Amino acid sequence: MFRGKKYVDSQKLIDRQKLYDMQEAFTLAVQTAKAKFDETIEVHVKLGVDSRHADQQVRGNVVLPHGTGKTMRVLVFAKGDNAKAAEDAGADFVGAEDMVTRIQNENFFDYDVIVATPDMMGVVGRLGKVLGPKGLMPNPKAGTVTNDVAKAIAEIKAGKVEYRLDKTNIIHCPLGKKSFGEEKLLENFDTLLRAIIKSKPAAAKGQYIRSCVISSTMGPGIKVSTAKLIG
Repeated sequence: MFRGKKYVDSQKLIDRQKLYDMQEAFTLAVQTAKAKFDETIEVHVKLGVDSRHADQQVRGNVVLPHGTGKTMRVLVFAKGDNAKAAEDAGADFVGAEDMVTRIQNENFFDYDVIVATPDMMGVVGRLGKVLGPKGLMPNPKAGTVTNDVAKAIAEIKAGKVEYRLDKTNIIHCPLGKKSFGEEKLLENFDTLLRAIIKSKPAAAKGQYIRSCVISSTMGPGIKVSTAKLIG
């Protein structure tokens, strides 16, 4: 695979066999983010669970203390007072059946998160085949099915991220932008990892966190030792 000069230069700064302590890992992540845009720093955590089993699912959400650096656009499915509350709270789009029609007919996806009140889930359910594969389906566990739409919107705008296992038992999450600097990124990482540890299923056996890698959007992966935090 061809790699650009900046990536190759960044790779030279990293020992691929080493588990870096968290401070050093984030220093390197910022150093190796050499693209012309403000790269996102991401974390990839492999867990010792089997996502095929319902009792070993790991899913939740947490508000990162410094946000993600991304302005989140929120679509809310609600009616009446809840719709007005959503508008007052700063939702980017609010609707009901009209939004279903717009998504189905106009391929409307100019938003990052969908929030729905419980009474609207029958309507939103019609979009399951469209929203599900995109990871946009509202879910009570993610806090996106709720009657308190104002709180949900405030948390999302403040930097709430959802973490969940993929099919290979890895959680992928953004931690913020390179411009945050290592200290803010480290605080976001600490908050996220503690939430993941707290979500450990009772059915999980053996080592829970198998590996942890951080990287910038265009940079190489950096292996992180999480022993101090877990301990």
